[in-house]
Amino acid sequence: MATHPTLSIGPHPVQPPVVLAPMAGITNAPFRTLCREFSGGKGLFVSEMITTRALVERNEKTMQLIHFDKTETPRSIQLYGVDPVTVGKAVRMIVDEDLADHIDLNFGCPVPKVTRKGGGSALPYKRNLLRAILNEAVGNAGDLPVTMKMRKGIDDDHITYLDAGRIAVDEGVTAIALHGRTAAQHYGGTADWEAIARLKEHVPELPVLGNGDIWSADDALRMMRETGCDGVVVGRGCLGRPWLFGDLVAAFEGTGQYARPSLREVAEVMVRHAQLLGEWIGDESRGVIDFRKHVAWYLKGFAVGSEMRKKLAVTSSLDELRAQLSTLDLNQPWPVGADGPRGRTSGNNRVVLPDGWLKDPYDCAGVSEDAELDTSGG
Repeated sequence: MATHPTLSIGPHPVQPPVVLAPMAGITNAPFRTLCREFSGGKGLFVSEMITTRALVERNEKTMQLIHFDKTETPRSIQLYGVDPVTVGKAVRMIVDEDLADHIDLNFGCPVPKVTRKGGGSALPYKRNLLRAILNEAVGNAGDLPVTMKMRKGIDDDHITYLDAGRIAVDEGVTAIALHGRTAAQHYGGTADWEAIARLKEHVPELPVLGNGDIWSADDALRMMRETGCDGVVVGRGCLGRPWLFGDLVAAFEGTGQYARPSLREVAEVMVRHAQLLGEWIGDESRGVIDFRKHVAWYLKGFAVGSEMRKKLAVTSSLDELRAQLSTLDLNQPWPVGADGPRGRTSGNNRVVLPDGWLKDPYDCAGVSEDAELDTSGG
């Protein structure tokens, strides 16, 4: 399997061609550390989404989110912005203060509080606004590569990804990731891998990365085979499965077995994850509380009763977490069929847009500053 050409994001080789998708509240430094440990440091691991205005204003929470562990290389930040000037300032700040080695721009977020303001996956519909943002980002990035992540479009009647791909080529973007869903689909239904293949044909000049429904390493190989894409972006597939990055290395390098951890091994990873969060936040209890959202993902497929799951979801110290985990039947082997969907699977939502947004795909007006809210990746 080692025949895959090396993916490069600017000067940074990404081998195997595997990228951790930014997910709000999930892909912070501790989770990236965990995934990187399983992959042996191979792949590219992107920060949580950072809003450009919060960065430029040096919002305290935002400044913590852009903290990278000294072992992280390249340091990869995802920015979200709707105002070209603010995006340009944020990129210039990253360059001047050496805050990262790679910048990814988010045009994929389908969350209503973002699309309602014209941001995220609503934005590429406004072709000239997209062009202006990419122009400012690339123009201020110096030697740093700028990539973008997007969806197919707003809904099946307003597909934007092919136009957006050509604009990205024109403006000097380094690579494009496509989530094979529209904003209206959110995370429901099945990702359209055909669209990834079409984008690859449409922008042969750039690496195209595919995203959507990669739940196992075999899914990643199949996506690359079926679409001809240059790499894969893994989001919900690694929730409660940070060892998936080890599987991906094994799959692409053709070296051996996939991880099939017993519940005992999973429990050890859970404690490590909670511990890393506590160290990062600077408070063990807050770390364990932040970890609670991951519990159900880690335990998916194992025979753990609902009462026990509830107890694990209210722990607030590492000792308590260890004690509760120790009462489980830790000898359970990896459950068959535990690789399926995790995280949000809702779909077919009406996309909330600013008034008159769809009237003119070229008009830039109508995006307000408050479109920049802290929220999820997409």
